[in-house]
Amino acid sequence: MKEHLNMKTYLFWVQLLLAVPFSLLAQTKQDSVLQEATLAQCIKYALQHQPVIQQSLLDESITEKTIQSKLADWYPQINFGYNYQHNFQLPAAYFSGNYVRTGTGNSSNLGFGLNQNIFNRDVLLASRTASDIRKQVKQNATFNKIDLAANVSKAFYDVLLTQKQVEVLDQAITRLERNLRDSYHQYQAGIVDKTDYKRASISLNNTKAQRKQVADLIVAKLSYLRQLMGYPDTASLKLNYDTAMIEKEAWVDTAATVQFENRIEYQQLKTQQRLQAANLNYYKWNFLPTLSAFGNYNMSYLNDAFSKLYNQTFANSNLGLQLSIPIFQGNKRVYQVKQAELQLKRVDWDIIALRSKIYTQYEQALAIYKGYYANYISLRDNVALADDVFKTIQLQYNSGIKTYLDVIVAESDLRTAQLNYYNALYELLQSKIDIQKALGNIQY
Repeated sequence: MKEHLNMKTYLFWVQLLLAVPFSLLAQTKQDSVLQEATLAQCIKYALQHQPVIQQSLLDESITEKTIQSKLADWYPQINFGYNYQHNFQLPAAYFSGNYVRTGTGNSSNLGFGLNQNIFNRDVLLASRTASDIRKQVKQNATFNKIDLAANVSKAFYDVLLTQKQVEVLDQAITRLERNLRDSYHQYQAGIVDKTDYKRASISLNNTKAQRKQVADLIVAKLSYLRQLMGYPDTASLKLNYDTAMIEKEAWVDTAATVQFENRIEYQQLKTQQRLQAANLNYYKWNFLPTLSAFGNYNMSYLNDAFSKLYNQTFANSNLGLQLSIPIFQGNKRVYQVKQAELQLKRVDWDIIALRSKIYTQYEQALAIYKGYYANYISLRDNVALADDVFKTIQLQYNSGIKTYLDVIVAESDLRTAQLNYYNALYELLQSKIDIQKALGNIQY
């Protein structure tokens, strides 16, 4: 009975261990795709899978290891050395008027050396700028994230716009097919001539061709969105959105003022300014001496017979300080300081230029947004008007008051108004993103 229980327990654990890798693999595959993607989910996915972002994160790790390697020079540097030498002919020396051979046939040395930096401008620069270097590489990653989020948002809205265009054309095709049937039946009944039926056929064929072109664009635009997100090429991507919510999201506060500190580009330049100031101090420190402490312990072995070489040890050791004072280098240090001062001034001008650029970007984005918003309001009203006109003319045509040409024109006006409305909505959303980016409101 006990052996039977042990076997059941053994089989249970084997099945569990075999199931874990497959469950993890299934979970990984499920996590790598989105069932229904909102805009927030698309941006989050892109920030986790886009190669540019992953490279930025690797740059942070690389920079951190570089900083650690530079700061390691503050620690004691301990070295070990060993050498063995066999002399086929002993060296000669002149002593008391005679040339004599000196040394032994075999010699060997073992030595330990220690060096401790006390003042070294290279290591001091590394320690003073470590935090700003870390901040700089993080800001580069943040810049890439902001740019990626803005591009993903625009691509997301572009796909939605195209899908809405397909819906509009599907509705138009439904209307035109109904009109085609009605005009055909009226033609068969002798109420109208064949021109109405043919015009309906022409309009329907043109709309179907337009619908095919727009539908094909969805594939290309989804492919571009996948590329921005780092999404698998063959995986399906179904966008989830609420049209009413998107229309609300298109609004932005046009009374906002520019805060330069919110822009990542401004933050990057301020970090660069601090690093350039540290670089200026680095060249000024070149006038100061370099000081280090050292210690050595050596063991020497001498003997003509190799087998007896290590029988006797001759040890020596020492401690000391090494001071290096640069006296004159052809005014090289003076020129380096002047160069660093000019570079620091250049960064100051970069900041001034960026402030002007940011302000101009905001003013341009705001002006474009206001224009698109006015256009959006007008076209939104046009949709309701065009729909009302089409329904009225359709009734009048069925009553024999209007010609079929009036119906075609009204239907075309309705379709155009709907397409223009969604184009205006996309342009408004796109300009809103530009305003948010100009204000520095997109933060990651």
